[in-house]
Amino acid sequence: MAAGAGLAAWALRDVPVALGVRPSGEWMRRSPQYRDGKFRNRVPATVMPPGSGRAILREALSSRHRRHPSAPVPLVATGPATGSLSVVWYGHSSALVEIEGRRVLFDPVWSDRCSPSRLVGPRRLHPPPVPLDALPPLDAIVISHDHYDHLDVATVRELCRRQSAPFLVPLGVGGHLDRWQVPSDRIIELDWDDSVTVGGVRLTAAEARHFSGRSLRRDDTLWASWILTGAHRRVFYTGDSGYFDGYAAIGAAHGPFDVTLMQIGAYGEGWPDIHMTPEDAVRAHRALGGGLLVTALGHLQPRLPRLGRARRPAVARGQGGRRPARGTAPRRTRRRGRPAAGGRLVAGDRLRCPEPRAVRRRVRTRSRRTARRAP
Repeated sequence: MAAGAGLAAWALRDVPVALGVRPSGEWMRRSPQYRDGKFRNRVPATVMPPGSGRAILREALSSRHRRHPSAPVPLVATGPATGSLSVVWYGHSSALVEIEGRRVLFDPVWSDRCSPSRLVGPRRLHPPPVPLDALPPLDAIVISHDHYDHLDVATVRELCRRQSAPFLVPLGVGGHLDRWQVPSDRIIELDWDDSVTVGGVRLTAAEARHFSGRSLRRDDTLWASWILTGAHRRVFYTGDSGYFDGYAAIGAAHGPFDVTLMQIGAYGEGWPDIHMTPEDAVRAHRALGGGLLVTALGHLQPRLPRLGRARRPAVARGQGGRRPARGTAPRRTRRRGRPAAGGRLVAGDRLRCPEPRAVRRRVRTRSRRTARRAP
């Protein structure tokens, strides 16, 4: 009996710290998103429709759908970034955006499980494409919300030790980082529509339609999407969010965007308000004025529904290292300079985004002038 109790205590020793803290402060209560003791969506949303819990549990226990890959997940190693904008997808929601010489890491999770315990909870399907100590120097580390698959205590601590970049988080999430001994001068908390400039790139927290919580309590911290604005390039990252009409307003205020990173990995009938389907992601991408569409599952372009005659999202070819072995991933073939529609981004691969026409025109003009001046 004593041995069993000791084993249980050892297994749960990390849980209290991983749970984080319940934040408080007048600065939170002043937020327009904070009402009646919690943060709220501007567009009301339910985590699960009333009465759907039993059906979701039955589906999880009895479904014949394959929930694990039948073969190892292919990974690639990327080379150095080229151009003014590129994206490296590390799996699930973790992605590195290199924009105009600055590096921004979104929702890094390198642990084996998304859980307060290292022994139980959802386990990752493949190792990280690169170890944390192989990441290049970062300029900012951005967190969308405090769920375990987006905010991981072990990864945060390791990044705090190995990197000097600040952590940009929604309101209240800084309390978790403070408990995990991240220095206060490296924590920047933002409300929706707040911005901060890091290395010449403006980072803006924007509206999302989701929820938060690391225990049975919900919505003590805010959730957000994020906007990166450089001198010439712009990127939108949804974080976890359901579809809402506010994407058009975000696009009008901050777009158009060269790249939109859309989360669709958890869509289902059980939570239609807080996660987007592939069709929702396309609608949001178009409303934002997006160029390249990248989704969390690594699809460069999902099958597009018939949504009128709006233009199809552009697709870019990955710039990673070796190609996966035959049979482990759909083959990507070039067609007029682009991969076939529906090409798959492999974890660890790099997307190099084409230069805007204005930038390409300036570069060509400068090159011609230099050639004329040469002896």
